[in-house]
Amino acid sequence: MFSGQVTPPNGSVTVQPAAVREVPCKTILNRTTLGDYSLNCYTGCQHKCVYCYARFMQRFHPHAEPWGEFVDVKLNAVEVLKRQLRRASPGEVFVSSACDGWQPVEAEYRLTRRCCELLLEHGFQLNALTKSDLVLRDLDVFSRSGSRIGVTVTTLDQRLADLWEPSASSIERRFAVLAEARRAGLRTAVMFGPLLPGLFDDQASLDALFQRAADAAVDVIWVDALNPRPRVWPAVARLLHDHFPDLLSFYQRVLFNCQVRQQYLTALRDRVARAANRHRLAKRLTMCG
Repeated sequence: MFSGQVTPPNGSVTVQPAAVREVPCKTILNRTTLGDYSLNCYTGCQHKCVYCYARFMQRFHPHAEPWGEFVDVKLNAVEVLKRQLRRASPGEVFVSSACDGWQPVEAEYRLTRRCCELLLEHGFQLNALTKSDLVLRDLDVFSRSGSRIGVTVTTLDQRLADLWEPSASSIERRFAVLAEARRAGLRTAVMFGPLLPGLFDDQASLDALFQRAADAAVDVIWVDALNPRPRVWPAVARLLHDHFPDLLSFYQRVLFNCQVRQQYLTALRDRVARAANRHRLAKRLTMCG
């Protein structure tokens, strides 16, 4: 578990608003390996997570702004979904796979909420995963179904969370989402990941994460390691250089040296299994990757 000092960000920690553009989309309900379908009403995300795997979207939607500082709002998402629902067979929908459906801009546009209402009206099941307590606004929508609400938690150390995911809801607010969803009779899930090598991936840290999962009585637990996805490393390297320079070479080896990475993943899986078994959660656990 990380117990050192965090170098504070330069200047104010206030997050500047992202550049928001309204754009049309051709489809909004798309096939995915994360379920039957995925729903993404936005391209880009205001949470500014350093490790965000969705950075690859910049390959298809180039922007002058860096990832985290722009959001494209798919303004016709509801109308497009209505058209697609004329032919789409009901199934599970992951909300969302390439953005956070409840990032701050959703408070104004309400596209995720309106699309979720439509999907439920047509017999689809929703599996939401978010870092935002804005999802609590929509409990009235979800409570009418057998859907599931989940949150992503990378660390229990708010100092680390403020660096790696600066505009997401606090860790405690995310666990509050699980508590409120459970009280509403919904199934719940938690994604622990990506785990941060050398910062929050040791046995004590994993035990603490699984204790919180046990306390929250979640139905499903996913755990994921930090992965060398396209466009992620430059952002991770910048943060390490600024705040954890002693870990920079370690991260390079874990991400890009095949032998070191395999050894790291094997040891990580063993630690995760021990934590899950200790808290009697092994049957609810899925290791990603």
